[in-house]
Amino acid sequence: MSMAESKVTGIIKSLNVLEDDIDSLNSKVGDMKKQLSVKAQNEIDALMEKTREMATKEAEVMINASKEKATAESAKIAQEGEAKLSEIQAKIDANFDEAVTHVVSTVLKA
Repeated sequence: MSMAESKVTGIIKSLNVLEDDIDSLNSKVGDMKKQLSVKAQNEIDALMEKTREMATKEAEVMINASKEKATAESAKIAQEGEAKLSEIQAKIDANFDEAVTHVVSTVLKA
């Protein structure tokens, strides 16, 4: 075999080794892409769960605040209603005798 043929054979062997290395690297890069994709999806899922938890807690805070405000407003309205009722009852009591007298005199006139 001539020197040129042996150099060509050496180059071909080197190119084959290089091609195998490239194939191996391509395979490793593919695996790394898959792993990165899985990690990214896991992170997305974790962040979505945290976001849901935060939103739920914030909603609970808002609902509780609204509930407390509504309860306070309801108590205020009930208190005002009781005061009005007492006022009306006092007016009825104050004018009851006069109303009875008026009704009796109206009935007797008829």
